[in-house]
Amino acid sequence: MSMNSIGDLAQSLTLRARSVLIKNEIETLTQEMSTGETSNITQRLAGDYSHLSDIDRNLSRIEGFSVTTAETGLLFTTAQNHLETLHTRTDELANALTAVGSFGQTVNREQVSKQAQGDLITMVASLNGAVGGRSLFAGVATDTIALNSGDTLLADLKAAIIGQTTAADVLQAAESWFNDPAGFKSSMYRGSDQTLAAFEIAEGEEVSLKLKADDPAFRDMLKSTALASLATDSAVGLSPQEQAELLKQLGGQLASSRDALVGVRADVGFSEARVEQVETRNSASKTSLEYARRELLEADPFETATRLKAVQFQLESLYAVTVRTSQLSLVNFLR
Repeated sequence: MSMNSIGDLAQSLTLRARSVLIKNEIETLTQEMSTGETSNITQRLAGDYSHLSDIDRNLSRIEGFSVTTAETGLLFTTAQNHLETLHTRTDELANALTAVGSFGQTVNREQVSKQAQGDLITMVASLNGAVGGRSLFAGVATDTIALNSGDTLLADLKAAIIGQTTAADVLQAAESWFNDPAGFKSSMYRGSDQTLAAFEIAEGEEVSLKLKADDPAFRDMLKSTALASLATDSAVGLSPQEQAELLKQLGGQLASSRDALVGVRADVGFSEARVEQVETRNSASKTSLEYARRELLEADPFETATRLKAVQFQLESLYAVTVRTSQLSLVNFLR
């Protein structure tokens, strides 16, 4: 009977190679156990990647829109916060002006003018609001603030109304200055005439933030607030009676501005809601696609565990054989 054998070195290399193969298989099976996904995708899909590719393509598309909706949502939320500040200040000042214009004494008129000056600073700051370094109310000129300072507005408006002796004349002079391209627009507005482009938040769905600091709603609000700041200014020179009349009329105008701001906030709120709806829908779609992907590539946990146990037994057996072989010697053989 003939016998075939291999040398000690060849046997060692064979055992070592077998050990590497078994360890690699254990690593693969362990990964399948931890991820729940098969390592041999080609075999699992029988070479047909069309369904998997479609799922991955849709997941990638949703991920792209998720970034857009998150950024757009932040944009609208920040704009809404600034609009809320404008609405609150306009509402409070309108009520104060109406009350002082009807019943206030000189000291009350001066106090409400001082209040209006503080409100003007806050309003300008809100209209200069930005998010992520992008100006919100400057149109496509997102790299610049929308308005110059409130002090600039007061100085230029004062120059336009000085010499007027009645509330009606002051209102008319202010109206002319604000409507004149060489007036408010030249003196105060630093943004673009072009509004921001629409944001695509899903296929076929867009939302827009078409607000600029020189829009009529904001311009009228600033006009009335600035005039209220100047109403008691000695340089303007209105009599107490005309001051009271002017403040009363400005109270009515600011009430109208408040109502206009309600409409602006409603429009922004509608767009906010649409962004949230799309975010919710995209999240649900992403969850569904990820589940479908897991189902497509899922590794059977029972089968994987069984295979892992069998391979581990093979490795233990190999180690046992290796140890037994390493202990062989001529002395032990002759005993």
